Amino acid sequence: MTPGMNGLVRPMPAPRCYEGVVDAVFALPTRGATWQGKNLFVEYRTKEEQVADYLREAILAGHFPRGTQLKQAEVAKTLRISITPVREALRMLEAEGYVGRGAYRGATVSPLDLATSAETLNLRIMLEGQLIRHAVEKATTQDLQEIRELADEFATAVGNSDSGGARAANYRFHKRIYSVASLPQTLHFVQVLWARYPFDVINRVDGRALLAVEEHEELLRPMVEGDITGTMFALRRHIEAGWATVKELRQTSG
Repeated sequence: MTPGMNGLVRPMPAPRCYEGVVDAVFALPTRGATWQGKNLFVEYRTKEEQVADYLREAILAGHFPRGTQLKQAEVAKTLRISITPVREALRMLEAEGYVGRGAYRGATVSPLDLATSAETLNLRIMLEGQLIRHAVEKATTQDLQEIRELADEFATAVGNSDSGGARAANYRFHKRIYSVASLPQTLHFVQVLWARYPFDVINRVDGRALLAVEEHEELLRPMVEGDITGTMFALRRHIEAGWATVKELRQTSG
């Protein structure tokens, strides 16, 4: 059980990417493996890296709101692993800015700093543009099929008014695309930027998720056609549309 910002206690969410296959996924070392007849995109990563990715997704999906305390023992129990990789994963996330550490509370999800968001926007456009350019060049038919499935998963979650599921699917959609680029350092820096971006604010706006479904389609069309320039423009419009939502909120609330 995890305490939320309002002091209430709520269950820790099951890790989507390991749901029902925790042991199997931790054991799979290669890309393009299958589980129960379904293709899985799997990279060789340490347990610490896999735990860190689960926590990033859970934070960006809103399962762990800003200010939530993350208890090592509970994360370890959920993922059925020892505390050691959880401890190391939290250190990774602290360095990236997803969590902070207090003298008595341990690791907590970092608060939002809107003052840095404008700078983060420009860095996202630059680095994510590089990732998607290389992804278009390298994407295989299987890559495109799996990316298509994640776009559909996002659209389904939006249609079902499942905001947490939509945010999680959005994270996997973009990360899956960028993983194709095979630029791990660039992807790492992008994930650091995601920790500082107001996704939680953007996704609370009525109608924004439906627009994102359309923007994903506008991004996928040129990508499938191998149109690098068109895909990069679509990505930039997608990122800037989210930022425009933040600016409107700041103006109306200010």
